[in-house]
Amino acid sequence: MSGRPATEYSAWKKLQQTYDTQHARLILKDLFAQDPSRFSKFSEEYVDSTDKNTTFLLDYSKQLITQPILDTLLSLAREAELETYRDKMFAGEHINTSEDRAVLHVALRNFNDFKIQEGGVDEVAAVLAHMKEFSEAIRSGSWKGYTGKTINTIVNIGIGGSDLGPVMVTEALKPYAKRDLTAHFVSNIDGTTSLRLSDYVTPSAPLHHRFQNFHHPRDYHQCRIRSRLVLGSSQGQVPRCKALRRPQHEHSGCHCIWHDKANMFAFWDWVGGRYSLWSAIGLSISIYIGYDNFEQLLKGAHGMDKHFKETPLEKNLPVLMAVIGIWYNDFYGAQTHALLPYDQYLHKFADYFQQGDMESNGKFVTKGGQRVDYQTGPIIWGAAGTNGQHSFYQLVHQGTKLIPADFIAPATSHNPIANSKHHRILLSNYFAQPEALAFGKTEEEVRKELGSGASEALVKSKVFEGNRPSNSILFPLMTPRTLGAIIALYEHKIFTQGVIWGINSFDQMGVELGKVLAKNILSQLNHPSDVTGHDSSVRLSLYYVSLFG
Repeated sequence: MSGRPATEYSAWKKLQQTYDTQHARLILKDLFAQDPSRFSKFSEEYVDSTDKNTTFLLDYSKQLITQPILDTLLSLAREAELETYRDKMFAGEHINTSEDRAVLHVALRNFNDFKIQEGGVDEVAAVLAHMKEFSEAIRSGSWKGYTGKTINTIVNIGIGGSDLGPVMVTEALKPYAKRDLTAHFVSNIDGTTSLRLSDYVTPSAPLHHRFQNFHHPRDYHQCRIRSRLVLGSSQGQVPRCKALRRPQHEHSGCHCIWHDKANMFAFWDWVGGRYSLWSAIGLSISIYIGYDNFEQLLKGAHGMDKHFKETPLEKNLPVLMAVIGIWYNDFYGAQTHALLPYDQYLHKFADYFQQGDMESNGKFVTKGGQRVDYQTGPIIWGAAGTNGQHSFYQLVHQGTKLIPADFIAPATSHNPIANSKHHRILLSNYFAQPEALAFGKTEEEVRKELGSGASEALVKSKVFEGNRPSNSILFPLMTPRTLGAIIALYEHKIFTQGVIWGINSFDQMGVELGKVLAKNILSQLNHPSDVTGHDSSVRLSLYYVSLFG
């Protein structure tokens, strides 16, 4: 994050030389054969320092690395001053230099271990206490809907992190939800989603709403639930709050979530949207799974924060994952990275980290203003478990692209089916896929399997070249605390890569230009003859909108 281009580091140059001279000899089958203890050397167990039950295994033995390569990758992190910038973040220094802001999602889940000097940090505990009080009032039924009935539906209207975070966590932790509460998530400005929302808003189903990016007072009045609205406002939206004649928080640099009883749930400009689930944006999570479970989520993340801050780089899980990712992204030329959870509860995990990673590290300019001459953030994608095996795994196994992948699974299920082997079958696939990717199947093995009568085309089509890298993350059971730790693991991985690439992982300027142009086009949409300042395709397409509309 010093802004220095990564290619200037001596470790980067050594890695390039290593790749050029050695990568053809890095064969996973050979690496395992040469070293029977490879797994023990290239795996780490994470154990939360304050809760020994929160643990998971990171197995990175199926990566195309040797100890000298890993040592050089860690030297790259040190040369980029990772430890210095990590400590700056935890201290509250303004490492988001383009916006002159601190980066303090870690402060939202700090349990008095980190001393952070930044405005608003001392207010976090009070906001959490207020969230607890409010969540428990909803869940107990003491806070009623506008009809006087107990609230049984949460509609979370948000965009970006204020949608992706809450929906991912509530899906992942459904086993901890109160059974008579239903959560809906609406994130799209498409009118179809408004129709969906109106289906939920009925007099017989009192609601609790949280609105993010709330655009027009008229939308508010159409909801018919004015007395039970909780609104998330952002900077610049105070005039809209006033138009609704509801209280708004005007503390400098602060956002708020509020409702008709003058309750305000503050969060601050050092909370990026993609990190906001830990803040008052997580109110829908807290209501859905209960505040005690929400607090366990925070504590799980805090445990990983301590691990990232205090553990030597050689055993630091986010750092290990980050530098290995750079090895593929920048030297092997891998363009993407797949997240493959073998747990249906985690089916939104890849969606969440699409934003978390791509919005953070999708940058082509260093903090020093130089255009990079290397690849930065990868394309993040994935899907849950065996569904992916029957859709895109074909390309991962036998396609022409190298796709590093993370396999994630619980050792036990929240839903054991009596006299069933369902979860064992799921786990057998979780273990089999990385093995198949790593070791493949040779032509000789295929010929032996098929016999002498098989055609050449069939033989060739059944060959798996293997040597495709992956991580495996295995944990006992998906709990709030474990989920918090795993989310923070990926957050700090993203931070580490941004530091090495010399980019600012905490602004999102690329989101803005399209919004500005859209506002301009919207003002001209009903008058295509007056359209100016756009290319010919936009001008003519607007003409067709008028014809078709």
